[in-house]
Amino acid sequence: MNDATTPSPARPVRPVLDVWCELQCPDCHAALEDLRALRERYGDRLDIRLRHFPLPKHPHAYVAAQAAEEAIEQGQGWPYIEAVLARTEELGKRGDKLLLTVAGELGLDTEELDTALIDGRHLLIVDADQAEGKAIGVTGTPTYVIGGERLDGGKSQEGLRARIEEIADRLLAEQD
Repeated sequence: MNDATTPSPARPVRPVLDVWCELQCPDCHAALEDLRALRERYGDRLDIRLRHFPLPKHPHAYVAAQAAEEAIEQGQGWPYIEAVLARTEELGKRGDKLLLTVAGELGLDTEELDTALIDGRHLLIVDADQAEGKAIGVTGTPTYVIGGERLDGGKSQEGLRARIEEIADRLLAEQD
């Protein structure tokens, strides 16, 4: 039993891969295979975090980011994110309706998701992610940050997964 005077044993902090993404972005859709492969390879040894960076050229990205946050609240974050990313073109055409359709397909509470979009309960998370992204120089999506290194995937995904794996392996080895 720990109390204020007994220090808890130090647990190694998992390496973090921040993925600055927006759910209407075709380049983020293309990066989906890499994200799946990274999650499969590292499991819970690497903390892969979606960070929101909705771009003005994609009118449904901001609301999609809020919907993703509600899906996370409902315990279906990655399945929802992947399902929306797989349908970026359709999101461009259907907007909010697609977000609710995907939620229903995954068994989420669509009324709660709709209410979250109306009341804006996740706006601060999306805005904070975007502000942090701008502060570190993110200009497009996807952009990855791991081990203090920023990798821009918006121009090309070529070689990025290998570079991320190289950094992740080094960070994990440093913990041993």
